[in-house]
Amino acid sequence: MINGLMSAIDPYKLKISQLRILVAVADYRNFSEAALHLEISQSAVSHAIATLEAELGVILFHRGRNGANLTSVGEPLIEPAREILNLLQKIAIEANRAKGLEGGNVRLVSFRSAATHILPVLIAQFRRQFPLIKVSVNDVDEHSEIESILRSSKADIGLFDLPCSEEFETWEIYRDEYVVLLPHSLELNQTQLTWEKLAAYPLILSTKNSCSLQIRDYLQRSPEKINIAYEVSQDSTIVSMAEQGLGAGILPRLAAEPVPEQLKMYSLPVPLERIIKAAVLKDALHTPAVFAFLDVLKDYKAVTI
Repeated sequence: MINGLMSAIDPYKLKISQLRILVAVADYRNFSEAALHLEISQSAVSHAIATLEAELGVILFHRGRNGANLTSVGEPLIEPAREILNLLQKIAIEANRAKGLEGGNVRLVSFRSAATHILPVLIAQFRRQFPLIKVSVNDVDEHSEIESILRSSKADIGLFDLPCSEEFETWEIYRDEYVVLLPHSLELNQTQLTWEKLAAYPLILSTKNSCSLQIRDYLQRSPEKINIAYEVSQDSTIVSMAEQGLGAGILPRLAAEPVPEQLKMYSLPVPLERIIKAAVLKDALHTPAVFAFLDVLKDYKAVTI
């Protein structure tokens, strides 16, 4: 007889609306409160539960003055019902996400060396997955410009090389070593300079805040007297001046690339890196396209420059 009853239940006749009402009544332990939560009438809730009990052939709730309480048969059905509703929600989210990824726009802002060497790889990878999404890039000189552009909602994602304020959520994506550029003609055997060797050359540094602050703080640790001979704003100028033998250019490796054949790259006496991070405003409402690009950014460590 039990097997006959079990075979008589057709699970595909169960309605999603019935499961929603089942879970709501179980949560609120009251038909009227469940109806209020679902924005339907109490009679609709009562009818749905009665119909579900008839289809299943079991009593799901004890009705009384204290509300509606699950029976021993009804209680183990709640979690499977919740799982079904959660899976349906995931299906809807993925479908909406897919619709959003059929078009849209991702706006990026970055300092120039990251825009030159990091973003093209990321954009190419992203476009292979989402060819219909437009990606725009704004490359700027200073850290403060990137923050300002993100705050004004003129860009969705920014690449920084200095710490950000707490209004931003950040992810580390790359560590960029500072290097020294000297002419090949000097024929130095070592790949890493000593403080004494570095102090023997006039230094060429950047005036950009992002680089200048970090390298100046670093050079103060030198036990040798350091000669800062030139300060210029453009990375390409530092490279050209080092190429002409005017001094040792110090700048991040990405900013130095591509290094001319006449120059050789050396490590500093003590390694120094800048941390490149991606950032978004914490309270910003992002499109599915932006979230998709963030997924690519977070996997960037697996990408080789």
